[in-house]
Amino acid sequence: MAATYVTAAELKANLGIGSLYADSIVENVCQTAEDLINQFLWFDSYPVVGVGLYSNYGLAVISSPTSYVTGQTVTLSNCGSIYNGARVITGTFPYTQGSISFPYFVNFPYNYRNLPNGYSWISFAITHADDNYHQLMPYGKALGVDTKETTYATTPAIREAAMNIAVDVWQARQQSSAGGVSPDFSPSPYRLGNSLMGKTRGLLAPYMSPRNMLG
Repeated sequence: MAATYVTAAELKANLGIGSLYADSIVENVCQTAEDLINQFLWFDSYPVVGVGLYSNYGLAVISSPTSYVTGQTVTLSNCGSIYNGARVITGTFPYTQGSISFPYFVNFPYNYRNLPNGYSWISFAITHADDNYHQLMPYGKALGVDTKETTYATTPAIREAAMNIAVDVWQARQQSSAGGVSPDFSPSPYRLGNSLMGKTRGLLAPYMSPRNMLG
């Protein structure tokens, strides 16, 4: 899917590069900017810390209390090919209305008494061989109904932030020193350093997820 926060055509026009570079190269830079920004924006998403499967029921442990409810559809990603995709929730713990019991199996390390504080789990139907519970490193992601990304793509501040990041990524890509030298021979900061996102936080601040504002 092509990037929407800043498009290849918009970045080409801003850089004045016309058709000098293949669309795929420019699109990669646009997608990089969008992917970075999405890590800071507020979506109905939570980390998945572990998954397991028993008797054609999958289970995902989420590092958030009571994140979703029974009957809701969530999309799992980076959880392994068995689990990835849209899943209809059949049960939760802590319980929500309509929850069914998850078939307990010996290798699942948590039960109702020792689920870590701040965690919850969801279960869903999967037709597949049993798969013992295991942690995910790095964490996977559970995404509820996405009502934000289309809106974000039309939000001027987010589009400006995406353009700024894309320009920095492009210029760093083209220069070996990624910053050049000022007239008094003082090296400029590295474009892809820690300040890359810091320079755009003022634009993104009204739309940032509270979970990304710590520290």
